[in-house]
Amino acid sequence: MTVKKIFWEDPYLKEHIATVTSIDENGITLDETIVYAFSGGQASDSGTMNDYQIIEAKKVEKEIYYRLDTEQDLKVGDTVNLVVDWEKRYKIMRLHFAAEIILELMTQHFHNPKKIGANITSDKARVDFEWEGNISAAFPLLEEKSEEIIKADVPITSAFSDEEKETRYWQIDGFAKVPCGGTHIKRTGEVGGIRLKRGKGLGKNKERIEIYLTE
Repeated sequence: MTVKKIFWEDPYLKEHIATVTSIDENGITLDETIVYAFSGGQASDSGTMNDYQIIEAKKVEKEIYYRLDTEQDLKVGDTVNLVVDWEKRYKIMRLHFAAEIILELMTQHFHNPKKIGANITSDKARVDFEWEGNISAAFPLLEEKSEEIIKADVPITSAFSDEEKETRYWQIDGFAKVPCGGTHIKRTGEVGGIRLKRGKGLGKNKERIEIYLTE
């Protein structure tokens, strides 16, 4: 049995009781969890397990292993209280979806440039592309269109495309349906204001868009 990922069912849940299912050199596994592990470029959550700081959340296939900041006396079958660092989680969710909007706008308006990298933290998001020239030339359109989508405050559907394989997608009616296994906000308006910046130092024909929250 692999962990039930409550963060997909309710990414706004800040606290949850779970049961320890294994403890070994890889870490601690649980029957259920609200603590997201690094995947697809999205940073891991921070949080606590019975007041122990979680210092690593590692995804291995469908399982998630947690490491704590100090020695602990947990045993298989023990119940634990999980608490997510909500401020960090919510910033990541907002920046993640800002990046999703920018990526989809690049696909729709700039001939689907090849994405070569992405990373989302609580400080900023970035998306890297194969691109000739200065990508900031695309910013006026990206800023205009993304602002329209955000201000429209439309609902975002997030669901399984294949529950057994744990593959998921997000969808905005009339805009896009995109495979993604991250944690998502419910409405575009939650993103708030964003600012785009051109990243530097990637090399020839490689460009980076950095995304920051402004509110």
